[in-house]
Amino acid sequence: MKPISFIKRKMENPFPKKQQNFLLKVVYSITGFFALVWILLRVIPKPSRANYPCINAAFPFASTFVLYVAGLASSVLFFKKAGKKLKQHKWVLSVVFILMALVSVSVAMFNSNKPVSANITVENAFDDPLGPNSPIGEAKGIFPGRVVWVHNPDATNANCTNRNKSDAYFNDKNTNQDIVNNMISKGIKQLTGKETIAEAWDVLFRYFNTNHGRGDVGYTEGETIFIKINAVTAWSGATPDGEFSDWAGIEYDTSPQTILTILRHLVNDAGVSESNIYVGDPMCDIWNHLYEKFYAEFPNVKYCSKRDIPGRYRITKSTEPAIVYSDKGNVLSDEPSLGFYGSHSLFEEMRDADYLINIPTMKGHRWAGVTFFAKNHFGSNTAEGSWGLHKGLMNPDNNGMRYGYGLYRVLVDLMGSRYLGGKTMLYFMEGLWSTSYEHQPPQKFQSTPFNNHWSSSLLFSLDPVAIESVCLDILQKEFVTEDLDADPPRYTYVQWDGVDDYLHQAADPDRWPEDIEYDPDNTGEPISSLGVHEHWNNPDDMKYSRNLGSGNGIELVYLKQSASGTPKDLIAGDGMIIIPNVIRNSARLQFARPVNTSLTVNVCNLKGEKVHAEFFSKVNNEKYREINLSHLPKGTYIVHAIVNGKKFRGKIVKE
Repeated sequence: MKPISFIKRKMENPFPKKQQNFLLKVVYSITGFFALVWILLRVIPKPSRANYPCINAAFPFASTFVLYVAGLASSVLFFKKAGKKLKQHKWVLSVVFILMALVSVSVAMFNSNKPVSANITVENAFDDPLGPNSPIGEAKGIFPGRVVWVHNPDATNANCTNRNKSDAYFNDKNTNQDIVNNMISKGIKQLTGKETIAEAWDVLFRYFNTNHGRGDVGYTEGETIFIKINAVTAWSGATPDGEFSDWAGIEYDTSPQTILTILRHLVNDAGVSESNIYVGDPMCDIWNHLYEKFYAEFPNVKYCSKRDIPGRYRITKSTEPAIVYSDKGNVLSDEPSLGFYGSHSLFEEMRDADYLINIPTMKGHRWAGVTFFAKNHFGSNTAEGSWGLHKGLMNPDNNGMRYGYGLYRVLVDLMGSRYLGGKTMLYFMEGLWSTSYEHQPPQKFQSTPFNNHWSSSLLFSLDPVAIESVCLDILQKEFVTEDLDADPPRYTYVQWDGVDDYLHQAADPDRWPEDIEYDPDNTGEPISSLGVHEHWNNPDDMKYSRNLGSGNGIELVYLKQSASGTPKDLIAGDGMIIIPNVIRNSARLQFARPVNTSLTVNVCNLKGEKVHAEFFSKVNNEKYREINLSHLPKGTYIVHAIVNGKKFRGKIVKE
């Protein structure tokens, strides 16, 4: 009888060593052949794919196969030449050719044993083939590609525990309403280049209408607005009276303070009637701590809920398909039990709205990698959940990863839909309490500029691709290392290889899969570029191509504030700031202390050459002074000011 150990070894290694080596050679040869064919089929029609990580992964197998074939072919040639020389009695040359043939055989045999290792790590390794500051796509916005990031640590309570309902992030003691008001006002004015909120909202409506064929008109009485929030904690349904219980978990949804400020802007500044505004996450309910806060000021706004809850507006399901997914059934699977057959209907109030404002939360995601504006629309359809869409994400229900680039990404369809991305007039990212995973309480950020505080950030843009790109850079800067022992755990879903594949494809149709044409409206006309994508130069400087003056990609306007709502360098004694720091014609120099003597202003280009100078012989107790720079070309400039015997310096960008 064979010993047990022998049987175990045979089960683990059923083939002898020589047979194993032979089988490996056969496997590597076949793999190399198909890798070579696949690379040629992928790269020849679209050369830009040569930098894709999946191509890089296949290249070692293909190159090994090529070396193997070349070695065998050359060895046959050299043996033939050696035979001829032997017949001619040219002994030295015949020996040389025999040696060359043996070398060729050795190269072929040794290289067939093992492919050269690929210079990538597939598992959990983000590596955008574009690299930093390599923009693709067409920038959108009043200021193309602009993303405004307002960061104020004082907006959030550093001592908040998020342990229970009474000390959750959404309470006013933990999220300061006044500071949030100021942050949002500052961000929207910087996004539009206007000095008042009323002017800013008017230009937002005009920009949207102009780009949708309605002409240069502002808001018209009677038009409806749907504010799409993120309320994932209420997906399974609120209690019958809408009360939030501790059992629901302190997971991160859109903060009520941000929504309230937008309601104030729309009603008090933009002149929108309360009854023409809808607020909600259509697939979810809406908790009392949101409803009661909003209702106290705006009782006639329609606060949407999927069920009958006192005071809520029962949202209306449509049965007509509104989105037809572009995979044509090749990736997404029908889910008859969920009413999904390759398309989705929407709720009538969202489908028929004239404008949409998207306010998600900035989080990582266990299936999509990230959940931003596009992923927020998983809650917009009328099905009982969005499970039918999961196969179009990075990690379809933990059932096999879809790493890399050039795969069908369902998020592109959502961004391109005329009813969703197509109706969005403002992309407003609520990042006050961000976290690494969609079903987590908020996490304090360790990286700069957060420094062990909550993320405390709000971001604004008119370019959906640009703002998602910036949010991704922020989260990738923070969640670099997984720490499952942390409280709460820190995951690195945001680092998945190909996590921004959907942004590549939303920006540039040349990066679509060969068999996909994104046409979510089913019109026969595929969508065009939805915006511009790039990554910043590095996590320390956080600069994009427009900031650096090197390209037509993203322009990040970063505003760091303190509790009073003004920049910290102005609060700290004798400071000067420039408002706005991105200008078209004029700039305002604002000082911490009144100017009561002469003022000298010199403007230099980045080479140090003086391009503008002004001297004010007498300034009567003023805290700011306007300077006209309309004559200067676009670019980045350094402003030097001498006032009250002190020297100040600041940077501006002229569009």
